[in-house]
Order: sequence, then structure tokens, then C-alpha cells
Amino acid sequence: MVDVLFAGGRVVDVRGRTSRIANVAVEHGTIVDISPNELPARRVVDASGLVVAPGFIDVHSHLDGHPYAGRLSAQQGITTTVGGNCGLSPLDFEKWFAGQEQAGYVIHQAELVGHSFSLRRAAGITDVNVKASREEIREMVRIAKKALDAGASGVSLGLDYSPGAGLAEIDAMAGAAAEYGRCLAVHTRLFTQNDLYSLYEVLAAVKRTGGRLLLSHFVYQYSGFGTLRPALDIVDNARAQGLDVWTDSGMYTDWATYAGTATFDEQTVKDNSLRFGDMVAATGKYTGTRLNRELFELLRRKYPDESIIVYSGMPDEVYEALDKPYAMMSTDAAGYAAGEGHPQIAGSYPRFLRKAVREKRLFSLEEAVYKCTLLPAQTYSLRGKGALEPGYDADLTLFDPETVCDNAKMPDKGEPDAPPTGIPYVMVAGTFAVDGGVFQDTRSGRVIRFTQT
Repeated sequence: MVDVLFAGGRVVDVRGRTSRIANVAVEHGTIVDISPNELPARRVVDASGLVVAPGFIDVHSHLDGHPYAGRLSAQQGITTTVGGNCGLSPLDFEKWFAGQEQAGYVIHQAELVGHSFSLRRAAGITDVNVKASREEIREMVRIAKKALDAGASGVSLGLDYSPGAGLAEIDAMAGAAAEYGRCLAVHTRLFTQNDLYSLYEVLAAVKRTGGRLLLSHFVYQYSGFGTLRPALDIVDNARAQGLDVWTDSGMYTDWATYAGTATFDEQTVKDNSLRFGDMVAATGKYTGTRLNRELFELLRRKYPDESIIVYSGMPDEVYEALDKPYAMMSTDAAGYAAGEGHPQIAGSYPRFLRKAVREKRLFSLEEAVYKCTLLPAQTYSLRGKGALEPGYDADLTLFDPETVCDNAKMPDKGEPDAPPTGIPYVMVAGTFAVDGGVFQDTRSGRVIRFTQT
């Protein structure tokens, strides 16, 4: 007798981009059968009318063990997340992994080691505008390799946040990731929103060092001002030349980051024509308030760790960014208090399924699920994840293709953490994280330690 049988759902074969009506049997945290067979089960879930998909894999997040962020991710169908992005991560990975294993977490977690905040600070660099010395670069590489030895999934850069970082640093980080056969995830610089050099510098580093490059939240970096298509052309050309380059992108062009970062330095604001009236406080006592210069400067001075959302870009470009065969879905979600944050934390995947699949019909349902599951699993070499096959981990997301809907809004317009509808079941390692649409607060997620190949 199996533990759970999901009966009569539309099961997605992400390898063939097809789907069929079948039953999915789960036992001891593993998928054991996908067929018309009605195996005896301790529990039978009627999946008729529902899509049975592999659990969604979010390659760009900042969850890093945050409990409420994990809940919001699970509710939108995410069963595995990759944290430590944009150059911000733990440094002692043995300690971090052990702590997460002891505490437990609702979904699986892989973790990158971050350069631009974490490694630079650990090497003693206190000024974001200075280049690292040779000795400081050697120290960053040493710490990064220690994290990779412990199981970090790769190296992340947030070049927006360390404008002084030079090519030698970028090459060193790319080299460390390539040496271990792991991903280099890069949040590119923001010189101006007309800039494309930011792409060339990281592509050049990967060309020199080899390895895999994942360009982070692509539509945030290049939407608007006519730069998205040329940026995609650059990626197309790099791939045609044999570079191992991929992109992740989300469902919003309105981005968010901390008030105190270099992204909001006076020169950057000026060069990018950012307007204070297009900014909204996303966290803290001013949540939901549109900014003016006075409030912007107050946040920068007194509340540098609070988040600001910038209304930016051209909304329809999210679909152009995701249309590429190398592009996968992501959230850029982070840990916020209840009632705060950016709607990406709760609405990204249901928004993709609602707008891109059901309403605009830009992707087939099967192609959309592939971009949320197998493509990210292959990008990060996540074994046993990203597909529904016997022997694979029992990470599943069941949704109603006719009703799945994001309900999260920008904080000046509604609740940024409102959970979606139409995702009644989410299973993580054979345990229900969402059951009948109700979050279960289970902790069956595991940390994913990468090993040297």
C-alpha cells in the first residue's frame, strides 16, 4: 500500500512537454508509479480537474531560512529554492547547513555563497566603491572554496551593490565556480538603464574561465529604454559561440532593494532618471507610502535596511524575457514581515500561470511548467527533482489551470503577501506543505549540499 495516490489528474511530462490523465503514487517520499493503475493507498487525493506538476524550483530567492518567506513560497507551489543570491549569503556553510537541518524548513534549500556583500566584507573591504587588492581577492577565493567544499550550490555576484568591484574579482569568482562545476549567478551592474556593458563584462569572465553563468532577474536589469531586446541578442550570440549562459526572470518589472545600497546612490539615481514619486516604501513604518525626496533621504539615512520598490520598466517585456528557451521563472523573494514586501513573494508563479498561460496564451501549459521545474533543475544539476518520474523525489504542485490566480498587490495598492488561489496541494518530500489550500507548517524540506564531481 502506497502512502498517497493522486488520482485522475492531468500529469505533466516536462521532458516531452506533454500531459495525460494518470495516477501518481507516492511512498516514503518518492514517486513510485505514474500510470492508470489505482494502487491501494492510505490516502487518495481526487486530482480530477487539476494539473499535477513537479514542484516549482525557484532559482533566485533570498529566503535563506526565513520562516514566513518559506510559507509564502510553498503556497505558490515552490518546493525548492536557491538562496544566497545577489552576493548576499552566509559564510560559514557548515554552520548554516547544520542550523537549517536542525530547525527544519518547509521547502528544500540550496544556497549560493555571495561575493558583493558577504565575501568582500569578510575580506575586510568596507567601501563598496573600491577594488579589492590581490590579497583580498585571494582571501575571498579561499572563503568561497571553503563554502563550495561544504556544499554551496555556486557563487553569486551582486555587482550593483559593489560598484568598485573590478574585473579581477569577477574573474576570480567565475573561476572558483567553474573549478567546482557549479553555477555563477550574477546580478549585473546598473550603470544606467541604457547600459549593456554590464553584460559584456560577466560574459567575458565566463569565456575566460569556463563554467555556467545564470543572469539574475533579467527583466529587472534590462526592461525599458529599448534595452531588453539588444540584451537578449547579446545572450543569444554568447550561446551561439558556445558559452553556457542561462537567464532567470520574474513576472514584474517593478524592482525592490534596500534603501542603503549603492543602487540608490545619488549619481545612480540621476544617471537612471529614477523619480522619487515612482518609489514606494515596501517595509518598515512607512510601508505603502509613496516617496518624495525628503522621505527617500530619511530612509537612506535612518532606515538603510528597509526595502524600496521602484516602479519601472515596461510590463509586457516580462513575457519577452521569459520566451527564450534558456529563460526560467524566478521570484527574487525575500524574508519580510507579514503585510510587507513586494508581491513577488506570494504571487510570481500563479501570476505566470494566469497571465502568460491562461489569459495571453503565450506558452502552452506544459512549456510553462517546464520553465518552472525541469529547466531550473537541469541548470543547477538538482538530482531527483524537476520531473515526475518513478524514483524522483515526491515534490509535487497541483493547481487548477482555470482558477489559479495571484492575489498579491504592491504595498500601496493592497496586500503584498496575499496568498494565491487555485493551488490546493503542494507536497515536499512526500509530506503535504499545502493540503486542501491550507498551509500545514510542515518542515519536510531538506538542505541540498552539492558535492565535488
